Amino acid sequence: MADIKVDVLVIGAGPTGLGAAKRLNHINGPSWLILDANNKAGGLASTDVTPEGFLYDVGGHVIFSHYKYFDDCIDEALPKPDDWYTHQRISYVRYKGQWVPYPFQNNISMLPKEDQVKCIDGLIDAAMAARVATDKPKDFDEWILRTCGEGVADVFMRPYNFKVWAVPTTKMQCQWLGERVAAPDVKLVTRNVILNKTAGNWGPNATFRFPARDGTGGIWIAVSDTLPEKNKRYGEKGEVTKVDAEKKIVTLKDGTTVGYDKLINTMAVDHLVEKMGNQELITLSKGLYYSSTHVIGVGIRGERPERIGDKCWLYFPEDNCPFYRATIFSNYSPYNQPQADVKLPTLYKADGSKADSSEAKPGPYWSIMLEVSQSTMKPVDEENILKDCIQGLINTEMIKPEDEIISTYHRKFDHGYPTPSLEREGVLKELLPKLQAQDIWSRGRFGSWRYEVGNQDHSFMLGVEAVDNIVCGAVELTLNYPDFVNTRPNTERRLDQPFYSAGTPPKELPTREKA
Repeated sequence: MADIKVDVLVIGAGPTGLGAAKRLNHINGPSWLILDANNKAGGLASTDVTPEGFLYDVGGHVIFSHYKYFDDCIDEALPKPDDWYTHQRISYVRYKGQWVPYPFQNNISMLPKEDQVKCIDGLIDAAMAARVATDKPKDFDEWILRTCGEGVADVFMRPYNFKVWAVPTTKMQCQWLGERVAAPDVKLVTRNVILNKTAGNWGPNATFRFPARDGTGGIWIAVSDTLPEKNKRYGEKGEVTKVDAEKKIVTLKDGTTVGYDKLINTMAVDHLVEKMGNQELITLSKGLYYSSTHVIGVGIRGERPERIGDKCWLYFPEDNCPFYRATIFSNYSPYNQPQADVKLPTLYKADGSKADSSEAKPGPYWSIMLEVSQSTMKPVDEENILKDCIQGLINTEMIKPEDEIISTYHRKFDHGYPTPSLEREGVLKELLPKLQAQDIWSRGRFGSWRYEVGNQDHSFMLGVEAVDNIVCGAVELTLNYPDFVNTRPNTERRLDQPFYSAGTPPKELPTREKA
């Protein structure tokens, strides 16, 4: 017999696990418990704070949403207007010493003339080839060539995507793309080149929100705080060491056993099957590929430079820096770094030379967060990664050699990006149903391994929809139909609506006239 018994057990208190817990609490039906090995909620959407007081998220996270239920839940957790800042995305690609507005492929009017010619030639060739193509692209590289042409592929898409994914584009499938990559409009691009104009903002995150305090992690701590304490078990007492799928018992690090009827797992699915000890599933999971992410933070003394301005995040396809993306984290909130009156000593100058003085001095301060990918196909010099990144900031003119470095941060996340590899769907179509046949719903960024529904709103709703599937058999739209949920307002669920499971209809059913 287990020490604790619940109807639904949720492993992991990141966005997916909290989505499941929030829905279970909303339904107020099945008994439930949520576990996490960390002392605080957030998972891969957490925020760290350096000893000097600089905040850094686990990678580049901002809030933009496809779902009203997600909006309701985070607004309930952080309800005051001054809990949030709203920003217009100001994003650029660094190329040959200049800033090209994002998306790059729509703004080749900013490139040197020889690159413009190369890119337009490729775009025209691609457009002509697309008119007679009878088959779909077999991989991401072929999609790039058919959509953008050889010029944009060589100048930006191939080198940038290798820096992001740490695998060649030829080893990635293209079904994941959806709203993630802008397809250029050949006529618009050509017109802008002739008129020397740039294209406007593109994509679902052109406007985004960011929490005023505590970083992205603060959102999920606040969401967790809306849940009953008796249903939460965090820290060592919530760390899973074994999953017995046959007996439906989970063993925790402190020896406690938890029995369940249904299990919603949000830890990486390859870790789950190892804790299950199921050799068939372990072998199957080895067909899934991922890359690691290094998050680097640099805190700098001084006013934010004019050349940085109000930029949000920036892309770096070239090899003069190890990072693929830089976020001006101090631009998201004035509370992401120490206030100007806080006195801090200089660690060293950006070029590595000694500080002029060891005396603690006041600010102001600003900060940059960098991301570097790593895989077996793209090794990283981990010992020197911080130094190499700071040199990369100098190389790309983000900072100057004499700038005073006040604080640094480096953390490696082994599971950073779930790679949409050519083999992925074949594995998932076998692995996820095998788990579900054992009453295990594996969901989330690495729980279900689908990057295209790996944003915070998607991840949260993967948990919500898993609960609805368990309770009343509802279709999990986000997991199974990403393009559908990404191209419509998803307003069916609201936090203030009562939940009715099968067999307990509302007192008055809506009619066509009333609807």
